[in-house]
Amino acid sequence: MKPILFNFTDSELEKFITDMGQPKFRAKQIREWLSRGAPDFMSMKNIPENLRRDLDNMAQTMPVKIIKKLESADGETTKFLLELNDEEQIECVLMRTTYGNSVCVSSQAGCAMGCKFCASTLLGLKRNLTTNEIFAQVLTAQWELRNDKFSDKPIRPNGDANNGDVSHIVIMGTGEPLQNTENVIGFIERANSDLNIGWRRITVSTCGIVPGIERLIEWGRPINLAISLHAPTDELRSQIMPINNKYKLDSVLDAAWRFTDLHNRQLMIEYILLGRHDENGDMFLYNATPEYAEKLSELLRGKNCMVNLIPWNAVDERDFAAPSGNAVHRFQDTLIKNGIHTRIRRERGTDIGSACGQLRLNNARK
Repeated sequence: MKPILFNFTDSELEKFITDMGQPKFRAKQIREWLSRGAPDFMSMKNIPENLRRDLDNMAQTMPVKIIKKLESADGETTKFLLELNDEEQIECVLMRTTYGNSVCVSSQAGCAMGCKFCASTLLGLKRNLTTNEIFAQVLTAQWELRNDKFSDKPIRPNGDANNGDVSHIVIMGTGEPLQNTENVIGFIERANSDLNIGWRRITVSTCGIVPGIERLIEWGRPINLAISLHAPTDELRSQIMPINNKYKLDSVLDAAWRFTDLHNRQLMIEYILLGRHDENGDMFLYNATPEYAEKLSELLRGKNCMVNLIPWNAVDERDFAAPSGNAVHRFQDTLIKNGIHTRIRRERGTDIGSACGQLRLNNARK
């Protein structure tokens, strides 16, 4: 297994390079390329070609390697299937928006949460990602964005000094971030210090690991928190999210409100709208009925939150269905009528299977 130079300390990298008979300054040049996310040594244009070839034979640059890249037809979304050094696979998604460039990163290879509507959990949990493996996903997207400048793809300015770079991060990809809390915290600290991405532009999404939320409260950084709720009652939530058998709705929301009150931040509530087919093949609303919209309103009324409604993105192995557009808007209308700030998530990259775990799962099927 080739050593990963990105994982080396500066002194380790310098020793590696000088042991090859090269001057020390080459280590600094290589470090600069690594900090940009260079996917291979051939990209390092100020390094002599013979050294690049030698390095390619002896080492690899990053802890992730692109094995598949998919582009949405509108050019706004790029999805990466990445391979780790132990051949486990993860995904990350780059979204070019009017407010900047957002990257959705994975925190685990696989997932142990067992949510009944999700593709990520179908292959089980393999392992936690390291801080470097999470950070390298952002650098992969950053490298892609900088290549946009030399292509026909339009660059969306984000209004920052680092115009055209990654401006927002969501830890909402494969895995449960708060089962890997310390590495996730280390990653966020590094994204803030190394890439100058503000705390308020970083979001952690959890299905409700209460001790993890308590750790974020103790940590004290004013990041954004999102709760994958998906049901307004314990009975319904336990049917589709096994974690609810351990951490009930009241305890999850109590911890979440304490976190958001600490930083005066709006809590994001993620709610996937699901339908199902009965024995006759007719579709019925599962968690997307007007009655459940009323129950969700009761749960959230008067709280500083925003509900992000997500029409279900089909997964072949799951027996749910996407509700009609009318059903989605009726659910939203009920929440709005009850004073709940609500939006319907714009579907991005549906033509490339951008839902969590889909690309990884499809590749594993082959």
